[in-house]
Amino acid sequence: MGKPISRLAQWPCQIKLVPTQAPFFEGAKLLIAADCTAYAYANIHEEFMCGKVTIIGCPKLDAVDYTDKLTEIIRNNDIKSVTIVRMEVPCCGGLQRAAENALKNSGKLIPWQVVTISRDGRILD
Repeated sequence: MGKPISRLAQWPCQIKLVPTQAPFFEGAKLLIAADCTAYAYANIHEEFMCGKVTIIGCPKLDAVDYTDKLTEIIRNNDIKSVTIVRMEVPCCGGLQRAAENALKNSGKLIPWQVVTISRDGRILD
């Protein structure tokens, strides 16, 4: 087995730090991931990040509603799909709600999915 490869496609990756418009968003498959998912799910780079622009955040730590920022990212760029990867814990519900509301507010019909990771690193749904 070879050394794992980082699949992070751009910098910055924190939702609070990424611009609302950037060349890396054009034609992108967007991954919106809760901070903790990278530690709980060992294969996140290969299974979720590979081929996607990854932005991460934690609504509890950042104490912010990401809805407006995510709406602008989706509205202002040619986003092809959105995958939300969250933990099973209640605080990650804020990230999922913000992403779902941003998709609605953007006025675009974009394929999207939510994947929930358990605290012991399993995919729940």
